[in-house]
Amino acid sequence: MRKRKTAGIFMSLLLMAGVIAGCGGGGEKSSGESGGETIKIGANLELSGGVASYGQSINEGLKLAIEEINKEGIDGKELELVPVDNKSEAPEATNGAIKLVSQDKVAAIVGAATSTNTLGQVDIVQENKIPLITPTGTSPTITSADGKLNDFVFRTCFIDPFQGTVAANFATKDLGVKSAAILIDSASDYAKGLADSFKDAFKKNGGEIVGEEAYIAKDTDFRATLTRIKSKNPEFVFVPGYYEEVGLIVKQARELGLDVPFMGGDGWDSPTLVEIAGAEALENTYITNHYSSNDPDPKIQDFVKAFQAKYKNKKPDAFAALGYDTGYFLADAIKRAGSADPEKIQKALEETKDLALVSGTMNLDENHNPIKSAAILKYVGGEQQFETKVNP
Repeated sequence: MRKRKTAGIFMSLLLMAGVIAGCGGGGEKSSGESGGETIKIGANLELSGGVASYGQSINEGLKLAIEEINKEGIDGKELELVPVDNKSEAPEATNGAIKLVSQDKVAAIVGAATSTNTLGQVDIVQENKIPLITPTGTSPTITSADGKLNDFVFRTCFIDPFQGTVAANFATKDLGVKSAAILIDSASDYAKGLADSFKDAFKKNGGEIVGEEAYIAKDTDFRATLTRIKSKNPEFVFVPGYYEEVGLIVKQARELGLDVPFMGGDGWDSPTLVEIAGAEALENTYITNHYSSNDPDPKIQDFVKAFQAKYKNKKPDAFAALGYDTGYFLADAIKRAGSADPEKIQKALEETKDLALVSGTMNLDENHNPIKSAAILKYVGGEQQFETKVNP
């Protein structure tokens, strides 16, 4: 269905993009440059649809950061969030970017949560020279593709190759497993990226991949696939998917007696995962993530306290933390730029160095990818338990 939607509006989007080309990129068009009291920041997020949990968490963290930043302001101005709901669909993310650039004249855009929905905005922001920061889009192709840097696109999270490698190293070195099976969403760039890096690192460490299987997003019955995996007798199963399918996969795996450790990436990180899988099924499962709310680091605990004060004791997941960090990443660049001109903000973002954030100290490589630590979390009693932190 997603492919049919994309095909149906592809030409109209190209025409719209052509009409707005150049209309949103000039700093004089942004609210911060026109003498207004606010600097408009777009938030193009998955507030409804299949991965709404991600977008909603990012939005909560981002709103908290903006509130804190606005207490002091930036050169006498406040940041104003302009939200759009991309409904967890790439064409809607493209439409949202067009609206934010052409109608709202934002100085920068935050979002989307997923790699696919972020990629749906890249051509728009590149053509119009508006900075785009994805808090959680981990595909390497977001910021650099075919050897070419997307110079107006940034991210706050680490990328898939690092996350997959961390998972493989943990499986072989910490858990001591020697064989693994991989189960991925066949249409997900995110899943493919993590699986490729996991497989390469796992083999390099002397491990054997005994089975590789795939499913399609929105599938609900994985028993036949899991039975095939079980027949291979893996010591470990890597499932780098999103929480809706992963919850059912883990639940059905346990029902079939497949009790080996399961592991995934940050795509598991949603309270909904526990609701779908059940706490018991999630025992002996692990994820790589960008941070842990149980990490004793004082900066992390200060954030957790502030978040719970605003959202009635709700525990902030990694998406909330990265949304929060993205607000401060952008605000720091605007302060150093001394302007709401998008091109000046872009230059300041590139020059970010040693910025202390909740998810780690922010430094960027040549492809606008953060160089930062990863956390390993274990599910115990339906709760995430901090295991360890892995440095790049």
